Amino acid sequence: MAAADILDPGTLATALALLIRDGFEHYHARFAAVTQRARLRFETRDWAGARQDAVERIGLYDHCIAQTVDALRRGAGEQVGTRTLWLHVRQAYAVLLDGLIDAELYKTFYNTLARRLFATQGVDAAIEFMAMDVEPSDAITHPVARHSYTLSATRPAEALLRVLGDYRFDVPYAHQLRCAAAIAVRLQDDLAHWGDYPVRSIELLDTVFYRERRAYLVGRVFGEHRFSPCVIALVNDQHGLRAEAVLTRRRDVAHLFGVSRSYFQADLATVGDAVVFLRSLLPGKPIDEIYTVLGRAKQGKTERYRTFFRHFQDHPTEQLVHADGTPGMVMAVFTLPSYPLVFKLIRDRFAWPKAMSRQQVEEKYALVFNLDRVGRLLDAQPYRHLRFPRARFAPALLDELLTQCRSSVSEDGDDVVVTLCYVQRRFRPLNLYLREQASEARRNAALDYAQAITDMARNNIFPGDMLPKNFGVSRHGRAVFYDYDELCLVSDCTFRAWPTPRNAEEALADEPWFQIGPRDVFPERFWMFMGLPGAELAAVREHFAHLFDPAWWQGLQARFAAGDFPDTPPYASGQRLA
Repeated sequence: MAAADILDPGTLATALALLIRDGFEHYHARFAAVTQRARLRFETRDWAGARQDAVERIGLYDHCIAQTVDALRRGAGEQVGTRTLWLHVRQAYAVLLDGLIDAELYKTFYNTLARRLFATQGVDAAIEFMAMDVEPSDAITHPVARHSYTLSATRPAEALLRVLGDYRFDVPYAHQLRCAAAIAVRLQDDLAHWGDYPVRSIELLDTVFYRERRAYLVGRVFGEHRFSPCVIALVNDQHGLRAEAVLTRRRDVAHLFGVSRSYFQADLATVGDAVVFLRSLLPGKPIDEIYTVLGRAKQGKTERYRTFFRHFQDHPTEQLVHADGTPGMVMAVFTLPSYPLVFKLIRDRFAWPKAMSRQQVEEKYALVFNLDRVGRLLDAQPYRHLRFPRARFAPALLDELLTQCRSSVSEDGDDVVVTLCYVQRRFRPLNLYLREQASEARRNAALDYAQAITDMARNNIFPGDMLPKNFGVSRHGRAVFYDYDELCLVSDCTFRAWPTPRNAEEALADEPWFQIGPRDVFPERFWMFMGLPGAELAAVREHFAHLFDPAWWQGLQARFAAGDFPDTPPYASGQRLA
C-alpha cells in the first residue's frame, strides 16, 4: 500500500503543498547560485562563462519542474492527478504563501505543475492561481533595498565618489575620482533643463545588475520637483574598471530593459519589490517585460497572459485579425489591433522554397531564447493550449488557421484552442515602414536595419532571410529582427566570394554555373535579397560595405573560433563618458 493511500485528503494536500513550495525554493536557490557568479565573471572578464551561465539559468525552470513533478508522483501515487485533491492542495498552498513578497513567483511555479499534470487547456480557475481582475504587484508596499546620496551643488563629484566606493569589486577602478567627476558632469549636462541646481540626490538599488560585459548601478536621480531614471554603466576591459556611460532618459533606460535584450543577472533578495521600483522608473513598460528581463521568464509569461486576456475581455466586440505585413510562408500571424502583441503559429506546410520541418522551426525559436539578443532579436515566448472564443476571430483568419495550421489549432465547442504559438511584441514591419515614411526616416531606418545585421553578425547570429518584411521598427525607430525560421549561427556558414565568369556563356547564365553547398553564403549578392528601395540600398552599400565583403564575415568566424566575441554596447557611442 502506498503511503498516500493511508493519508486523509487534507493531510495529503498539505504534504503536496509543502513539496511544491520546497520545489520552488530549490529552483530559486539554484537560480540565485547561477546569478551570483555574474560578479566574478565580470571581475575576471570571463565573458564565455557569462554566456554559459545565461543559458544554464534559462534551463533551470523546466528541470526543477520535472523534478517536482516526480516528487509529487512519489508522494501521491495514483491520486496525483485527482482534481478533488488539487482543490485542497491549492487551499493549503495559498496558506503557505500568505504575506510573501514573491508569492506570485510561487504561484506561477504551482500553476506550471498543475498544467503539466492536468494538461489544462486555457485556465482552470478552480485549481490554478490566475486573478484576471487584479494587478498583483499593486499589493507590494515593501521598499526595495537601496542607497541614497545627497549631491552638493558645488562639489557633486564627492557624492559620486562615495557611490563608487559603496559598490566594491575585487578589481580596482582605473581612476575612481575621474569616473566620479565624469558622472557628475554628465548628470549636470543631461539634466540642465531642470534649473541652475538640477541634481539634488541620487538613489540606487543595492543590487548590481550584470549583462554581457557590463555591470549596471540602477536607480533614479532627483531634482527639486522631479526625478528621472539613472543607470551608471561600468566596464572592466583592458583599461581597467571604469564608468563608461550614464543613462537618464527613459527612452534609453527602456531600451536597456527592452524585449530585444537578454536577461539581466541581478541577485535580488526578493523580486516583486524590485519590479515595483523599476516600474516607477519606466511607467510605460508592461510589468511582464520587467519580470522577463530580470530572468523570471515564466512569471513574465504569466503576467503577459493576465494583462492580455484582461484587455481581451474588456473589449468584447473587437476581433482577432491578421497582423499587418507580408503573410509568412512558415508562420501565420494574428493580433488584436488594440493590443501590442502578435501570435505566431507554425503552418502545416511551407511554401517553396522553404525546406524545413516543424521541429526545425521550433528549434530555431528555442535557439533565440538562449542567444545573446544584443537588442536586435525580439524575445519570443512559447504558449501552449491557449483558448479563444471562436466568435472573436475574423472569418478570414479563422478559415486560414483551421485549414493551414491544423497541427497548432483545434476546435472545442465554441472555442478555438491554440496548441502552440509564439507571442512577441508587435512592431511595425520594416517593409511597410519604408513605404509610409518620408525620405529621411526611410534612410535612417535602412541604415539601422544594416546596423542590426551587423550587430547580430558580431554576436554569431546570421538572419538568413534579410528581407525587410522580417524586421520590425520600434516606436523609437530601432530595427529588430523577428522571423527566425532561417536564422543560424555565423560560425555554421561558409562565406564565399562569387566566382568570376570565365566566359560570356557563364556570365549570361540564369542559374549559377558552379556548385553551391547547403551552407554556402555569398555576401557580394546580399544587395539582391535585401529588398530595399534604390536610394536606401545605395546608402546601405555606402555605409555598410563590410556586409558585402566575404572577408569581413570570415574574419568574424576566425574570432569566434578563437573565443573572441566583439563587444556590442547597448547605447550609442555619443552616450559614453569622455
